[in-house]
Amino acid sequence: MELFETCTLGPLTLRNRFIKAATFEGRSPRGEVTDDLIDFHRTMAAGGVAMTTVAYLAVSPDGRTDRHCVVLEEQSRDGLARLADAVHAEGAKLGAQLGHAGPVANARSNGAPSLAPSSGFSAMGSRLTEASVADLERIIAEFATGAALAAEAGIDSLEIHMGHNYLISSFLSPKLNRRSDAWGGALEHRARLARRVAEAVRSSVGPGVAVTAKLNMDDGVKGGFGLPEAVEVARMLDGDGHLDALELTGGSSLANPMYLFRGDAPRKDFAKTLPAPLRLGFKVVGRHFMPSYPFEEAYFLPQAKVVADAVDLPAILLGGITRPSTARAALEQGFSFVAIGRPLLMEPGIIDRWASGDEAPSACTHCNRCMPSIYTGTRCVELDERRAAAAGS
Repeated sequence: MELFETCTLGPLTLRNRFIKAATFEGRSPRGEVTDDLIDFHRTMAAGGVAMTTVAYLAVSPDGRTDRHCVVLEEQSRDGLARLADAVHAEGAKLGAQLGHAGPVANARSNGAPSLAPSSGFSAMGSRLTEASVADLERIIAEFATGAALAAEAGIDSLEIHMGHNYLISSFLSPKLNRRSDAWGGALEHRARLARRVAEAVRSSVGPGVAVTAKLNMDDGVKGGFGLPEAVEVARMLDGDGHLDALELTGGSSLANPMYLFRGDAPRKDFAKTLPAPLRLGFKVVGRHFMPSYPFEEAYFLPQAKVVADAVDLPAILLGGITRPSTARAALEQGFSFVAIGRPLLMEPGIIDRWASGDEAPSACTHCNRCMPSIYTGTRCVELDERRAAAAGS
């Protein structure tokens, strides 16, 4: 298995084994598919990735993280089709992450309740509304409808978001899911939403579109979803036969986002994005909400290998891949693809550079200041500062 060989993901033929991970772009004001969003992914495609992934497409208005998320509705179809055409013209495939934000949703921004398995409050103090069975059946149907629209727009691969304590992930979590009905309690019940959504998406798009899932291995939160249960859910999804691959991730957007990112915690930059009344409070809870984890190459590899070895599905390794040698090591350990994000923000053409034989690692320092930049257009802030300094000298 070679990094730069032609390979397959379900029905798709990819030009190499590098996938641009779904990282929210911050380029869809009021939920519009803008030229800026299209250019962002065109640039990634032109830089050599096999597939670039749009993040995040909500399946319903109440499933947005906030009002600036694209919703998979009729008004988005033409823009998504232009986006697909632009990426295809650069020789890459277009993926899209489908999801419902659930408890991660900003209820005030969306003008709709933040649905969760159980009522209560999020770690940041937002009120959570328990989803009714009717809500869940509606959302499953919306995943199917949204998937069909995405496929009609020319999107090649659909990634179902089952991580980071978004709705499906929150149902998997024993900490967040305190239900006593058929959607809570035993793991088989907590996994019901994930399995039903995977079935609905596959039935909606048929065999011609790749369908993957981004599955949490560990919420990084005491009492949350962890590796042993992740293995069992992966086996369930594998046995159901609706997916073409699993991308393995971790962390909680509600309570521990740094478990996903590792490296420096950009607390000061994040605080600047908050309204003035909340900044003081964040100074108090910031270290708890955003603890620092040391960065190391392929930091999810040990956990991901446990899950990958338990299933027949192809596995996508995510997290801390900044060198082609690290990517090769992942393939040697049984992974079929690698997904990267931050290195591409700093150097969109890094895959072409590596393919040319220049194997110098990414210059990304994992300062993670790109995290809070999602509110103004996701980018490498350090690179911006370097350019500004050079222009002023």
